[in-house]
Amino acid sequence: MKTRLKTALLVLSFTAAWGLGLAIKSGSAGTRLVASPSNSIAAGSSSRQWVWQNRLPQGNTLQDFSLVDSTTGFGVGARGTIIKTTDGGNNWELITGETEDDLYGVSFTSANIGTVVGNFGAILRTTDAGSHWTIQRDGMSDVLFGVSFTDASNGTAVGSDGLILRTTNGGTNWNQQTSGTSNGLNDVFFTDTNNGTAVGDNGTILRTTNGGSQWAPQTSNTTNNLNGV
Repeated sequence: MKTRLKTALLVLSFTAAWGLGLAIKSGSAGTRLVASPSNSIAAGSSSRQWVWQNRLPQGNTLQDFSLVDSTTGFGVGARGTIIKTTDGGNNWELITGETEDDLYGVSFTSANIGTVVGNFGAILRTTDAGSHWTIQRDGMSDVLFGVSFTDASNGTAVGSDGLILRTTNGGTNWNQQTSGTSNGLNDVFFTDTNNGTAVGDNGTILRTTNGGSQWAPQTSNTTNNLNGV
């Protein structure tokens, strides 16, 4: 089964005058940093500073995050890793999922309702903040790298060989859409039910304005892989 490391992610919190937020920083594939006092990064002459937050509560590579608000967020990664914060990232809780497949994408529309995707075409859904997960799809020959939900019902997942899947009922049914490409799609984001963008290998950019009924290629002026949108 083909697997892919999109980009290793490091988790940091940032305390500033305007409040607490989370930042996702790209690192070298496979890189893991052990938390230590020396890993704090000064941010100029002010009292603001970046603080390393991983590798607690686990040490697996993290691939994606979904932040619901200023306090609640979820992250996913290798070997079925799912982590959760309810205090802006100061503390992360390791959540027990229903798979050991590598997970590459996550999308939460509220503190309770979210979907994760990954290796072997895995799609898992929770409606209780991760306490329980329902496997909606798994055991396939494809890989899903990104997912985006705009509400509890409407979502799109993308993956290997140009695969695009769409649901309008919270994942009870996933229907394949025509992407017009065989390039791997690494991420997708919808601003509302109809308007979305997917990106992928060899500079692929696809755009829809009708919920994925049609996807139109756009010119990226690069042949490099695009991993996020």
